Amino acid sequence: MDLLPPKDFYFPSIPPLILSPSCTPALYASFSPSPPLVSRPSDSDLGSGDLFSLRKTNGKCSSKKDKRETNADAADKLALDSEENGNIMEKGEGPALRKRPKRAASCSSFKEKSVRLFEGSSVVETKECRVVNEEKDAVELTKLAVEDSPPCRMLIDFVFHDTDGKPQPFEVCEIDDIYITAIVMPMDSSLEKDKERGVKCEGFGRIESWSISGYDEGVPVVWISTEIAEYECVKPLGSYKRFYNLFYEKARICVEVYRKLSRSLGGNPNLSLEELLAGVVRSMSRTTGSSNGVINRDFVISLGDFIFNQLIGLDETTDGKGICLATIPALCDLRDECKERVGVREKVGGSLKIDTRETLETSANEDEKLARLLQEEENWKLMRQQRGSRTKTSQNIYIKISEAEIANDYPLPAYYKPACDEMDEYIFSDSDSSIHYNDLPRRVLNNWSLYNSDSRLISLELLPMKPCAETDVMAFGSGNMRDDDGSGFFMEVEPGQSSSSTSDSVDNEGIPVYLSAIKEWMIEFGSSMIFMSIRTDVAWYRLGKPAKQYVPWYEPVVKTARLAISIITLLKEQTRASKLSFSDIIRKLAEFKKDHPAYISSSLAVVEKYVVVHGQIILQQFAEYPDETIKKCAFVTGLSMKMEERRHTKLVMKKKLLVQKEANLNPCAAMGPLISKRKAMRATTTRLMNRIWADYYSNQFPGEVKEEDEPVLKDEEIEEEENEDEDNEEQNIMVQKMVSKPDTCELSQVSKLSMKEIHWEGDPIGELDSGEILYRCAIVHGEAIPVGSCVVIEGDQIDEVPDMYFVEFLYERHDNSRMFHGRVLLKGSVTVLGNASNEREVFLSNDCADFALASINKSITVDFRSLSWGHQYRKDYFDADKIDRANAEDKKKKGLQLDFFCKSLYWPERGAFITLPLDSLGLGTGICNSCSQKTKDDKFKVNSKKGFVYRKIEYNVNDFIYVRPQYFAEESNEYGTFKAGRNVGRKAYAICHLLEVVYPEGSEKLTPESTLVKVRRFYRPEDVSAAKAYSADIREVYYSEDLHEVPVDVISGKCVVVRQNDIPSLDLPVIVDHVFFCDYLYDPAEGSLKQLPANIRLCSMSQRASLTALTKRKGKEKCEEGQHIQSNMWKDVPQENRLATLDIFAGCGGLSEGLQQSGVAFTKWAIEYEEPAGEAFSKNHPDTLMFIDNCNVILRAIMEKCGDADDCISTSEAAELAAGLDEEKLKNLPMPGQVDFINGGPPCQGFSGMNRFNQSTWSKVQCEMILAFLSFAEYFRPKFFLLENVRNFVSFNKGQTFRLTLASLLEMGYQVRFGILEAGAYGVSQSRKRAFIWAASPQETLPEWPEPMHVFASPELKISLNGNSHYAAVCSTADGGPFRSITVRDTIGDLPPVENGASKPTIDYGSEPVSWLQKHIRGISVALTDHITKEMNELNLIRCKHIPKHPGADWRDLPEEKVKLSSGQLDDLIPWCLPHTALRHNQWKGLFGRLDWEGNFPTSITDPQPMGKVGMCFHPEQDRILTVREYARSQGFRDSYVFAGNIQNKYRQIGNAVPPPLAYALGRKLKEAVDAKHSSA
Repeated sequence: MDLLPPKDFYFPSIPPLILSPSCTPALYASFSPSPPLVSRPSDSDLGSGDLFSLRKTNGKCSSKKDKRETNADAADKLALDSEENGNIMEKGEGPALRKRPKRAASCSSFKEKSVRLFEGSSVVETKECRVVNEEKDAVELTKLAVEDSPPCRMLIDFVFHDTDGKPQPFEVCEIDDIYITAIVMPMDSSLEKDKERGVKCEGFGRIESWSISGYDEGVPVVWISTEIAEYECVKPLGSYKRFYNLFYEKARICVEVYRKLSRSLGGNPNLSLEELLAGVVRSMSRTTGSSNGVINRDFVISLGDFIFNQLIGLDETTDGKGICLATIPALCDLRDECKERVGVREKVGGSLKIDTRETLETSANEDEKLARLLQEEENWKLMRQQRGSRTKTSQNIYIKISEAEIANDYPLPAYYKPACDEMDEYIFSDSDSSIHYNDLPRRVLNNWSLYNSDSRLISLELLPMKPCAETDVMAFGSGNMRDDDGSGFFMEVEPGQSSSSTSDSVDNEGIPVYLSAIKEWMIEFGSSMIFMSIRTDVAWYRLGKPAKQYVPWYEPVVKTARLAISIITLLKEQTRASKLSFSDIIRKLAEFKKDHPAYISSSLAVVEKYVVVHGQIILQQFAEYPDETIKKCAFVTGLSMKMEERRHTKLVMKKKLLVQKEANLNPCAAMGPLISKRKAMRATTTRLMNRIWADYYSNQFPGEVKEEDEPVLKDEEIEEEENEDEDNEEQNIMVQKMVSKPDTCELSQVSKLSMKEIHWEGDPIGELDSGEILYRCAIVHGEAIPVGSCVVIEGDQIDEVPDMYFVEFLYERHDNSRMFHGRVLLKGSVTVLGNASNEREVFLSNDCADFALASINKSITVDFRSLSWGHQYRKDYFDADKIDRANAEDKKKKGLQLDFFCKSLYWPERGAFITLPLDSLGLGTGICNSCSQKTKDDKFKVNSKKGFVYRKIEYNVNDFIYVRPQYFAEESNEYGTFKAGRNVGRKAYAICHLLEVVYPEGSEKLTPESTLVKVRRFYRPEDVSAAKAYSADIREVYYSEDLHEVPVDVISGKCVVVRQNDIPSLDLPVIVDHVFFCDYLYDPAEGSLKQLPANIRLCSMSQRASLTALTKRKGKEKCEEGQHIQSNMWKDVPQENRLATLDIFAGCGGLSEGLQQSGVAFTKWAIEYEEPAGEAFSKNHPDTLMFIDNCNVILRAIMEKCGDADDCISTSEAAELAAGLDEEKLKNLPMPGQVDFINGGPPCQGFSGMNRFNQSTWSKVQCEMILAFLSFAEYFRPKFFLLENVRNFVSFNKGQTFRLTLASLLEMGYQVRFGILEAGAYGVSQSRKRAFIWAASPQETLPEWPEPMHVFASPELKISLNGNSHYAAVCSTADGGPFRSITVRDTIGDLPPVENGASKPTIDYGSEPVSWLQKHIRGISVALTDHITKEMNELNLIRCKHIPKHPGADWRDLPEEKVKLSSGQLDDLIPWCLPHTALRHNQWKGLFGRLDWEGNFPTSITDPQPMGKVGMCFHPEQDRILTVREYARSQGFRDSYVFAGNIQNKYRQIGNAVPPPLAYALGRKLKEAVDAKHSSA
């Protein structure tokens, strides 16, 4: 049995080892270690209230000779004193004197004197034991002779007790006042049994110190000291033996260990630890009084630290070798083994700190010691009852209960039957490699059940709560899985309590899945909530509400969890948690009334049985509790021993922290659905989409995906909802360009062929600029290689993949070398497509090089295709492609060379596949279109003294330029580091007027670093004051007389500054142009603003002309010349001038809203499945034909209406529903040829992983809505297509869905561009990263990405292309941008205050708008709608009120105190589950967090919760959750935009929407692409 002292145990009462001059040469050990090894604890360690004092002396040990002389002198003096006092002792006679043991490290007051007693002096005349009240009287009455101070006595029938008279363990004297009741006897061994010679004294002392001696004699002697005397503890009172025997046994072990190691006593200091332990156990087993065989190896190890501290005070000098016990290996190993088993934990710096108030160490130390003593007492009793050795339960053993013991608490057996088609959780695995189990993704499981391999429902209790190497039960689970957004995954401790008044609609949301084997589970609890989680090899799942059938198996677990919380509450109510033993807790639990939530029974036996059989739940909650005194209390040890005593199953715990997936043995894998309550409808697809995706999965799985072939998003940044730690991310685009082989390498291969084997065919056709002759065709290997053909060049290395090149032109150098210039052709597998590419498709690239004709290995056939575009050709192409693939497969089977085809140019630097430039390919004229792309305009070039070119931009004197803000920063800016505060301190570009170019004198080479420009600085409102920044127009700047000379390399672009009357009007809260206005002059020295003088000229004539053109471009194409169209007047533009748009998965319409505001599109049709969202869309877009239905049904209906049912693959259910649509709906359905633009964001829930498929892989994938979405595009073949999704769309399932989406669009013939954008950089005060895929028909211009206009603390969002190359759609604006970031104050600072739970649908604004954004976002609204908020429960409202109103405040700022609710219940302000789980959850940053007025909003989610994943949802100044309108503004919705349904529906609509300003920016670039085509036509 393990009897270990508590962790970090330290003996605070250890005094220095100081021997008095009267010390004998005998060895003596107190409980004190030697000073050089263990220093005396400081006063702070002991605590101000520590009554266990330490006596100090200044004595020093004398030599043996000195000691003998001192003892002789003392004996002579004592004899002389005896004669003078009446000859009490006769000379030369008397009983044998009891010799005090030799001691070292004793207190100086332990002195020795030789005493002679007359024989008659031992006879006591009185026959009765005398009783006295004072200790000094007892000592005086038992005095036999003259003695030094302090005197020495013996104690028999002793009891050590506290001030209340309650017996206490011996060592409690170290931490509390302990007194003595005993018979005090003279120091004469012959009188030990003659009680009449003693004097009884009650409650004397207090015990000041204790020590152990008897090491030489082999029998331990225990000494205690008071302020008056020192006492040898001879015999305890019978009733006190249970307290004293344990300590005496510990003393015996110390003596025995010493004897085994002491050379002077025949021991061997070179023993190993195992030899020492074996010898000690054997010796004590042979000794009488060996505690009935209790002493065993583990018990000795458990005392290792105690033994070490006793023995290191003994200085071995008798053998003359000066061996120090502290250095003996076996003794050190014994101490270390003890500490290892106890698991001593060092306090790590920087750990979570809940309260900064200092706490005294005294209480903690005393509680720790008291807990150790109570634990040892519990252990000792159990060991003696067992009367035998017991295998120790170490930290590597997990004790699990048996099913039979808990059977009575659960219902009769029942079996799980799936109600719908469930998906394998491996489909949604994000990683195929080993991963630390703490890094697994976090998800929520609702409507769940647990069962074994026979599908029988089982309890959570049968599963280990720690990862074990082996288990005796295999458990699985099923339920509805969804992402963990922080809502709906807790169980209330008390019925009726919840964190907010949300509906239960989330319970049935998510994807029905069946789980692989459950490896462990855990409980996290707060004062009002209980969180339960399970872990598989794929993810952690927070458990929401169980399935109705499973509730009876869940309730006992919740009941036991509540019981554990009640026990912890009982312990916390004690002044010292360690005072209550296991038995005390059981008694208190039995006293609970029946209405108590933790009531079990009034019977002690029943309560104890329940606690023990359900002990693992209780112990886990104690182990996770943050209070160390609770963790180490005696109840925990007692419960552990009781559980082991019942012979519960022991499981060896895993030390491995990495998770490796195993096969999913869930019985549901082979079980069909019974009742389809919630069918996951298979996607309706066209034959082409079905073929592309089905072929991919049939070819790729179950094989493994190679790591190097997987384009995934670089994991430098985690989504904000989880962790916004983005500070260390890289800031530069990293696109690895293909490196052409150098000429030297190419020419080295000429030796393969003689020059005679290579010759030109035909006459020269021209010359290069360098005079080299051009030819039309060459003969190589006897094979004609004409211009426009494709060849293969073998690599130098055997394993090198051959390179394919398109021959642009052929020429002969002046040295007669015959060459060709070729462009690289890439196989799809080396592009971003990876393994989703067609093995026969190659892509032209912009990489080119010159090669010797001799290096050509062979020619290949590549068909450069240019297909006719339109929905009317799709069937013909599908049939032709079917024949083409059949022919290719036939060639492959016959071993013939494959023919390739090429349809696109791959441009990784721009993240795009674009139409082949067929008109400029293979002309043979010596001009390469790829070479022309490699311009050198990036270099700095001076045009004249008044201008220069830098980074492809031409600058001239009088231009207005951007200068990086760091150049003018007086000191380094300190950016905000808390969640949603990283924009704080970040500056926009400084605007300057270029006055003069200053060239360095005497410098031949001009560089951007050495060339200076003289500029006038214009200040921004934020440079003046925060108040000015809030109230001023964001486009306003101020003229100044500040002149500077800045280097060219700090210039970041150009802009325009005009008078306010000349600036284009702007009615939308979106900025897309670099135009500013200036009407004031600013004096930074005085801080004053004055009207700008009329004579100051701002922009030049050329700039005015550009501005006029800019104004005209803002008008719509068919408008009258020069007419300016306001950005909010798009409804007045004829619909025929805009793209007829179909919005699928439309939601409430955020994407359509922004695209329509840009003037490029009109959403004529929209499809949305959820009725409230569809209703909101219709309210805001009344001219749109809204279909509130399943898109699978709509697509089926459209294809049937067009007579293409044979081309449609759908379920019978979809066909039935399509046939049932009413005539009005069928009439309004869009037809192919009517739709110009399809956009939408398919639900992302299915994108959470597809890299682990089993037998039914394809059947699972068919449920993905991305298939239906792409099928709409394939069937309609619109001019443009836009897919929007969460940022992780590109990295889910290692990018397979992303790659397949690109491959599908390319297969249709589209041009494609992909990228990730940050909405915060486009005019919203919110961090929201979204992935986009543009597609454009071959006849259209592929839209570019919009330029980010606002400063926002986000890195460049990169997509991994292949290998080590990456692509970022736009540059980061973290270090500067044209305009400052939009703040929380800019967004909602003008809204009126409301209370928690505000529900009034329409209220007055109450004040005028202040900021530029507020003025534009209000528009023409006169009343404020949807300024309503969720109602928090009472406890969370109190917590909210305690969150300080300063930036970055969250739950970590809550005071550590309790509050009383209206029900009378006491609750902790800090939820218990947060502190002890903070380390593995990034400190739970942001939970119960307040927004910062100067910061930004976190990512909007569908259900704001203070305990949710995005817990920063409190208003900066008001004690409430943000309102619906505030969230809408954070997304960029104007106040006139309305939402539908209940409050939960409205939050959900906003959380799922695309921010309209971001959609507007995308629409502007689309309009530029459309206008560019029309203008060129």
